[in-house]
Amino acid sequence: MSVHQKDQSAFGRFVTELEETFIALLLGAMTIITFINVVLRYGFNTGLIWGLEAVTFLFAWLVLFGVSYAVKITANLGVDAVINLFGPRVRRVLALVAAAVCLIYAFMLLKGAWDYWAPFAGFDVTSGRWFPTGFTPTRDQAWYEVVDIPFPEFLRWIEPIVNEGEHYEKLPRFIPYAILPLGMALLLLRFIQATLRLIRGEADSLIVSHEAEDAVEDVKHMNAEG
Repeated sequence: MSVHQKDQSAFGRFVTELEETFIALLLGAMTIITFINVVLRYGFNTGLIWGLEAVTFLFAWLVLFGVSYAVKITANLGVDAVINLFGPRVRRVLALVAAAVCLIYAFMLLKGAWDYWAPFAGFDVTSGRWFPTGFTPTRDQAWYEVVDIPFPEFLRWIEPIVNEGEHYEKLPRFIPYAILPLGMALLLLRFIQATLRLIRGEADSLIVSHEAEDAVEDVKHMNAEG
């Protein structure tokens, strides 16, 4: 049973449903835009100029958001054939080592994601090669825009905040690029939660899904019932 199925709290169910709804909306938006573009292109010899770029950004959001969600529900696949050769004590130690590696890796990804996104949002990048030691003044690049996606009128209020009042014609890049630090922050959070489950003894491995084994068990039950 996955972690989100075990969570019986009302808040936990709300957060899970919110995440699943967001993923569904991203997938649905990609499908609708692609479908409309196909109909317009082959039926009317026209199309949405910004459609391909929008779908590209939506797909990036879907992937990067989905990575942390997969960690949360233990849907990531893992190979544990070697680990299972050891006893429970050694397996626990190896699981904790793997968790530490994942935490360090996710933290480094978060640093890199922030340093890439920050200039587009008018923030400073972090100093330090591997781990942040402070902030380094960075040239403001909030005026950078995407190629095709027009700027939504309801977002005009951000122009005096991030672009010194200058008019945007296209969507500023810091908006679609925001999934980089957001996605990596969520990934780090999910790894922290998974590590805490290991420490508390609520799990014996880190985000390992046994889909093949579960499928075999399902077939066995089906054959037994037949």
